[in-house]
Amino acid sequence: MQRGLVGWLLVVVQAVLIVALVLLPPGSLWPTPAWVSGTGWAVSVLGGVWAVWAAVHLGDRLTPTPVPRGGGELRTDGPYAHSRHPIYTGVLLIVVGIALRNGGAPALVVAAVTIGFFHAKAAFEERLLAERFPNYPAYASVTPRFVPRPWRTSRQD
Repeated sequence: MQRGLVGWLLVVVQAVLIVALVLLPPGSLWPTPAWVSGTGWAVSVLGGVWAVWAAVHLGDRLTPTPVPRGGGELRTDGPYAHSRHPIYTGVLLIVVGIALRNGGAPALVVAAVTIGFFHAKAAFEERLLAERFPNYPAYASVTPRFVPRPWRTSRQD
C-alpha cells in the first residue's frame, strides 16, 4: 500500500477513535465530582497547548498525515527536544482528560486503544523519518517518544 494512503488511513482511524471517545455517554466506573472534571479539563487543555506549540514549531513542515514532507531538516529543538512526537503527546493528553471526565469503562477502553494506536502510528512515522533523515536514529535514542523528560536540557543535532 502507498505511504500516502496509509498515512491518510491512519488519520481517519485517529479521528474515528477521538470522535467515539467524545460521543460516549458518561460512565459510572468512578465518581466525577467537580475536582475530577476540572482535572480532566486541565489535562486536556495542557495537551491542546502542547500540541499547538509543537505544530507551530514545525511551521511549513507540518503535514496532516504522518508522512514527512520533502525538504527541510529534522526538528530537534523546542518541544521536539523533549519528545519525538509532541503533537501526539498533546493529543494523548486530551484523550486522557476526556476519559477522566467521562468516568466510564468504555471510555477507558477507547482511550487505551487510542494510546496503542498512537504507538503504532508513531512507529510507522519513525520508519519514514529514519529513511528521510540519517540522524533520526541518534535523535530517537536520546529523546523519548511521547513522555517528555523535563530535566533533559541538551538536544541531539
